[in-house]
Amino acid sequence: MTEQDKVKRCAELVEKSKAVVREVFKQFALDELAITWTGGKDSTTTLWIIRQVCQEDKIKLPKVMTIDEFDSFEEIHDFINKYTKEWNLDIEWCRNDDVIKAAGGKLNATVKVKDLNERNQAELKRISFEEEAFPFEAESYVGNHLMKTVMFSEFIERHGIKGIFQGLRRDEQPARVQDEYFEHKEAAHLIPGHTRIKPILHFTERDIWDNIMVNKIPYCILYKQGYRSLGAKTTSAIAVADVPAWEQDLEHTTERAGRRQDKEQMMDRLRKLGYM
Repeated sequence: MTEQDKVKRCAELVEKSKAVVREVFKQFALDELAITWTGGKDSTTTLWIIRQVCQEDKIKLPKVMTIDEFDSFEEIHDFINKYTKEWNLDIEWCRNDDVIKAAGGKLNATVKVKDLNERNQAELKRISFEEEAFPFEAESYVGNHLMKTVMFSEFIERHGIKGIFQGLRRDEQPARVQDEYFEHKEAAHLIPGHTRIKPILHFTERDIWDNIMVNKIPYCILYKQGYRSLGAKTTSAIAVADVPAWEQDLEHTTERAGRRQDKEQMMDRLRKLGYM
């Protein structure tokens, strides 16, 4: 693909995403919307596209939320903090301090269920966890639910969010192949009703990197160090090559090979519980 073709394709992909974003602003009031941002390439691209629409249409950018799972790369935190300031974002950091307190602030420490608050205990019952304790790991089945899904649901409840943007792609994970741009979640026990909006579903991993380079979108330095997919620092992410992510064989290797694989295998189960 020539550079000219690449620029044209990126423009078409971005315009398709912008059309989705503009439809969202027709359907929801501004204070009913929020944007999820992990600091990864996909959610940053999504945030960049929404920000472009807001600047072009003179609309205030919705509130941004990010989750601190207590096992994060410092580089991701630095990246988020830097562009929160540069892009003047209204951001909220969400962290399950109740679980962290019960773990004594230490990863892999034993958390006793009886030491958790009522909401977290109810959430464990919802996922049929019947043990008296569990090790504090951000990427385990229990850890993912308490540190991410519960924080996501509580954020939606706290702010009365009706529509929330997510940076998901269909080609990223088998559980997302059938995803649509708009996915409504009916209210259920401990799950607030809301609509998930996914403006970049049609992008491939290669498209993301081409668009980042063409439009000079910022990215976390970890990608330059060989990481292709970012997760928890100690258990779920490794650099899979000694060249930057965009120089790797994206078409013939697995993007999330550096992620904790038991989590990848239980993705369908996690998503049914409300996982991001």
